[in-house]
Order: sequence, then C-alpha cells, then structure tokens
Amino acid sequence: MRYCINCCIHLLPNDLHRQCFRCRGPDHNNQKCPACRGENKTPLYTDSRQMKWLAVLEVRTDHCESWNGLFCLRKGKLCSLMFGLIIMTLVMVSYMLTGAKHGLLLIPSPFHYGAFASNPSLMDNESLSDMKDHYQPSKMNISYVKDYPSIKLIIDTITSKIEFITRQRPDLEELRKQEPHMFSVIPNKFLPNSKNPCWYEEYRGNTTTDPYATNSYALYSKRFRIIFDYLRKVFWNHLYHYKDKHYRLRCLPHFYIIGQPKCGTTDLYDRLRLHPDVRFSAIKEPHWWTRKRFGIIRLRNGFHDRYPVEDYLDLFDLAAHQIQSVLQSDVGTERGNRNNIIIGEASASTMWDNNAWIFFYDNSTEGEPPFLIQDFIHAFQPNAKLIIMLRDPVERLYSDYLYFASANKSAEDFHEKVAESLQLFEGCVLDYSLRACVYNNTLNNAMPVRLQVGLYVVYLLDWLTVFNKDQILVLRLEDHASNMRYTMHMVFQFLDLGPLSEKQEALITKSPASNTRRPEDRSLGPMLPTTKAILRDFYRPFNTKLAQVLFDDAFLWKRT
Repeated sequence: MRYCINCCIHLLPNDLHRQCFRCRGPDHNNQKCPACRGENKTPLYTDSRQMKWLAVLEVRTDHCESWNGLFCLRKGKLCSLMFGLIIMTLVMVSYMLTGAKHGLLLIPSPFHYGAFASNPSLMDNESLSDMKDHYQPSKMNISYVKDYPSIKLIIDTITSKIEFITRQRPDLEELRKQEPHMFSVIPNKFLPNSKNPCWYEEYRGNTTTDPYATNSYALYSKRFRIIFDYLRKVFWNHLYHYKDKHYRLRCLPHFYIIGQPKCGTTDLYDRLRLHPDVRFSAIKEPHWWTRKRFGIIRLRNGFHDRYPVEDYLDLFDLAAHQIQSVLQSDVGTERGNRNNIIIGEASASTMWDNNAWIFFYDNSTEGEPPFLIQDFIHAFQPNAKLIIMLRDPVERLYSDYLYFASANKSAEDFHEKVAESLQLFEGCVLDYSLRACVYNNTLNNAMPVRLQVGLYVVYLLDWLTVFNKDQILVLRLEDHASNMRYTMHMVFQFLDLGPLSEKQEALITKSPASNTRRPEDRSLGPMLPTTKAILRDFYRPFNTKLAQVLFDDAFLWKRT
C-alpha cells in the first residue's frame, strides 16, 4: 500500500489518490509532483511492509478515511483553541487563589482590611499552660494597613447600634405549653434530705427489660456504649422496692458550668471531678438543653429524633446510685447525715447557644427568641448554681478558629474571616436588634468565625433576667491560670463544698492543665497585630458593659 503524506495526513490507498485534496487540480501531474513520486520521504518498515514514518502518526479506521483535509484542519484549530482556553482558565484560577492569600492581586480582595502595629509583647492566650507563652508577632502586611479605615467604619456602625435592652421574661404557663412532656417528668419538689435535686420515679419495666434500649446517647455514640453497658448490669441492684413497686432515683445537676467555649471550662471540669463530693454526668458535654432536645447533633446536618428528657436524666444515673447509697445507709438511724454529694454538668454551649429556637418556637415580631434555655432551667431548678469561665474575647476567638478550622489555617486566613464576619454582623444590626442578631441562626451559621460567642455581656444579662446574681459565679481564665488555688477556692466556696485535706487540695490544684493548644497550632503563631486591633475595637463596648455589670474592671481586659 502507498501513502500520500504531503497532501493530507490520512492514509490513502492508490485508487483513492486522485481524491486527495492536495493532489487534485487541472494541471496536477502525479509523475512530476515530488510529493507524489515519494521524494524526500523516509521509509519505515513495519511487519515487512514499507511505510512512511509520518503516516504512522495518524492511523485512522476505515470510517474515518472519508474525512477531507479541510475538515481535519478546522477540527485541529478548534481543539487547539479549546485546549488554550482551558490552560488560560487554570492559570487564572491559580493566580487568584495564590494572589488573594498573599495580597498580590492587582484588584485587592474585599476582605483585606487595614493593619497597624500593636504592642509586639502581647501574649497569645490559649489555655492554662499557654498563658505564659510569648510569640513573636507576625510581619505586617502593607495591604492591611491601607484598608484599616474601611473596617473601622464597620465597627463604628456596629457600635452605634448597640443597645442593651432587658428582655421580657415568659410566664411559666407559656413554658409548659412549649414543653409539656418535660414538665410531666420533672417534679416541682425534690428530696429534702439531699443537697442535690433528686426524686424517686416509679419503674414499670421487668427484669428482662433494657432500661437504656432507646437512649439516644447510647444509640448514636459508640464511645458511650461502654458506660451504658455497665449501667445495665447494675441497674436492678439500685432500684428501691416499696409496696410491691420498684422505684429508681432520678437526679438533675446541682450546678452547671455553662460557658464559654475555649475559656478553660474543660480544665475547671477536670479539677472539680477530683473533689470527693462532686460528681458529673456520664458525658462531659451532653448539650441537651441547647441541641439534643431539639434533635440537633450538628445543625448543618439537619435534625434527628429529639432526645427526650429521660435520656438526659440517664446520664446522671451513676451519680444517682452513689447518692442513693448514702440515703439508704441513713435509713433506720436516729440522726442520719444529709447527702452532700452534688452533681455538675459542663456543656459550654448552655450560656450562648439558642440557635434552634427559630425552628420550634413561634417567631416574635422583633426577630428575638420568645424562650431561652435559662427560662426552662429556672422553671425546674430556681435554686440552680451557674459557673461561667471567660477570657479575653479577642484571644478566645483566635483559639476557637485554630480549634475548629480544618485546613489552610493561617493568621492571614483568620484575618479575612474576621473581616467577613464583621461585615455580616453589621448587616444584621442595621435591620434588627442586638439580641436578635446574637441569637440569629442564619447569621451565626454564615459567619466564618464565631464573633457572637465573645459578646459575653449580652448572654449574661439575659441569664440575670431569671437568676439572681448570687447564683452566678463569673471567673476569668487569666486569673485561673495565674492563681489556680485562689480560683478553685472561690468555686468550692460558691458550691458550699466541705474542706479538703492538704493532699486532696494539692491533687486538685497541681494537676497539669487540660485542653491546651495543639502543637501544630502553636507553630502558626499569633494573629496579625491588625486583626487584634480590629477585634479589640469591636469587643470594647461589650467588655465595658460587662465590667459595669460585674463591678470589676478586670473584665475590660486592658493590657498593662
């Protein structure tokens, strides 16, 4: 078989040679045409047949042999054009991603806001051991410096809209209508000889019944199944028998550590657990009041079945068994000792997280939640004690970012997320009240960082509408880190706990700090000085109000 290579890139047999685009024409002579005579062609032998090397580059099946050269030429140009566009798009995307991150774009990102230097000796607080760590400040990005006035205008707008208005406390009957089952399970009176709120509840199951078969905590979390396996084994040993009926002791917490996240609540929890008269729920953070009772595991994943109040009470069965042992040991004695064991619960979302209200309660005309978590806790436990651990909200936010961000963490990325969150918050306060924005589920989910969690005074004032001030102990992580023994004594006194031996006190106060910053996060260093200055401006009016409410200027978090 012979091939015409110079005419077109197709393999054409001899009998089709005259149909080739380049070989046709009135004056064309196959003998004189150097292309057709085979001059300057390099033969290639394949399977004992002579072939031209260029022809091997394009091998077509029979159905493609009918394409003419012009069509092939146009198709080649089209493919080249498409390939060029794809390459250009990839280059532009790469340029935008890398340029935006490092401030190299010709058109700056809308979230690059100003910068100016702050005190480089300021320490980056994380948790207890991190309170003593000093980091070198990051290098200042000039693009942030130039745009600082823009974001300062946003903060000024937010500040001008701040109003601390006392909320209207809902009536008890309104609460009953919202949660009738809860009110049918929890009584309005507790055992008089127990310091912790407990009561006896009739158990109608038999010996073959699994009391925890439907507990949602056991069903949805594998790590808690071991605890419930143990509770099943000892359950019948702790029932109280009276007149052919079985009763189980039910308990609620005596005190709650209600907030805030990344403020040292885990460390406080771990130390309080070491006190001989303190017990906690089987799970450190049940998040029942704020999330699980609404069926929320992660709000972005939608709703699951609601966790009934019985599932929450099951978490205190281990502590209830110990309290019951004390109560039964006093039966028959002329002067029994009062049970002094108290139970705590340490969900750091309790103070601030009311995001679920919009899905379950009728919206108010002002966009504010008609019912808050504290309304229901107070309805059942008007004498409950509440502990709040706070820290500088600026450092808390950065710690929160480092803990929850999964990838591409950096001081620059944090800065952009702060700027974007401030813009979103400004947009809300222009149309709604401060409380409506703080409890706005849509806004809170849209903000890349949780600015609202650091607005401590907004939440505290709402808790003070239902609880007395002497029922709430507010601590600072900075004080806890510098003088742990003092803060722990304050907690013991607040909870009216008995004295400890020197050995017990040393064990509690000298244990290593809990939940410190991860090594991989330490390597990122502190936030940009500009970001710190921006956040200080944002949180300043809220800190000022907090210091006034608590009569303590330490909550201004001024650096000396």
